[in-house]
Amino acid sequence: MKRGENVVKARLMMIVLMLAGLLVSSVAGAQTPPSHDGYWVSAWSTAIHAPLAFPGLPPTPVFENQTLRMVVKPTIGGGRLRVRLSNAFGNAALTIGAAHVALVQQGAKIVPESDRALTFGGRASVTIPPGAPVLSDPVDLKVAALTEIAVSIYLPASATGSSTHFWAQHETYVSGPGDLTAQAEMPNRVTQMAWYWLADVEVWTSDQATAVVTLGDSITDGVGAKQGEYEDWPDRLALRLQFEKKSAKLSVVNVGIGGNRILHEGAGISALARFDRDVLAQPGVSAVIVLEGINDIGWPHMKPRLPNGETLKDPPFVHELVSAEDLIVGLKQIIDRAHQHGIRVFGATLTPYEGADYYSEDGEATRQAVNHWILTSRAFDGVFDFDAAVRDPNHPSQFREGYHSGDHLHPSAIGYKAMADAVDLARLRGAEKSKAKK
Repeated sequence: MKRGENVVKARLMMIVLMLAGLLVSSVAGAQTPPSHDGYWVSAWSTAIHAPLAFPGLPPTPVFENQTLRMVVKPTIGGGRLRVRLSNAFGNAALTIGAAHVALVQQGAKIVPESDRALTFGGRASVTIPPGAPVLSDPVDLKVAALTEIAVSIYLPASATGSSTHFWAQHETYVSGPGDLTAQAEMPNRVTQMAWYWLADVEVWTSDQATAVVTLGDSITDGVGAKQGEYEDWPDRLALRLQFEKKSAKLSVVNVGIGGNRILHEGAGISALARFDRDVLAQPGVSAVIVLEGINDIGWPHMKPRLPNGETLKDPPFVHELVSAEDLIVGLKQIIDRAHQHGIRVFGATLTPYEGADYYSEDGEATRQAVNHWILTSRAFDGVFDFDAAVRDPNHPSQFREGYHSGDHLHPSAIGYKAMADAVDLARLRGAEKSKAKK
């Protein structure tokens, strides 16, 4: 080989090594910001899904030249925040003409001096492509933990509410014509029970705060609780954490979806399919509590009633019958995927459901088998026995008297509180020591 060729190859190798070094240093810098700089943590979140196509539900709304004011309650505080909007299930681009965030005074009324305009790359408006999210620029706004804030968005062009969360914990206010995002009050408004396009509120922190995600179905989503009262078990848990100083750095973000299942679609895509977006993509997550599987068990036995009052002879989901082993495999997948990202996983036992429309003795046997595995397998980083917290000690397949909301499936306010009280805060606090995703 000639000397000139050796020189050229040596120079090329030096360039490759220099580029590799730059790449490694830039990746390391992105993963490990300076400690004085801080990081983002999810303080409130919901699971966005496509509109639910169940009989009896209202049609998907269409908004045009209207303002939506959505009220949420961050579970940790901060002095700087940003908002994530999502067009995850949209078939067309979504234009946000303006967006604001403010503290809530009462109902749809905001505290005027707290109002902040949100921008997106420095612009007041943004167009979100189908399937995509968008993050706002950060704004300085001091928000205490468990304080309601309002996110207002103006929709100048026709927009179908295709990316939503049906069972909101607070009603959404919809204005008459015009951009009312900066207005303190919203006259001539109507209300919706859902959130639209609002996926996440994040706070900037340098105080070792982390997020606990609650993954589940309607029992996590809070069905049976009064809207606006925050009686669901994740909100009750957030309240407990804030009352105990040692735990106040943990936020609780609720990504339950009513009707959701681990293994099959139905109400929202399955837990396995949405796990990356709803759990792993949350900033600052250190732990997840999983309470899911009762719909996987019950839906194949469900016999819906027809408008004439008759019951369908053959359950429509009978072909989706699952075994305890099927559910255990799904739960193991969730555990493994979380552990790959340094996230601790807590299992929660499935609550009773005898008396519910889709109850069956075979399904009860499956529930008991799954709960036995959750309690004894040591597959999770910890277990919270929600079943024991709410079941009737004399009839363990049923809720304790007064602990369900009337349908023998969803807890009452008392039942939800008992579930939140069953969470071992000392064990959950161990999540604070886990490395947060920064």
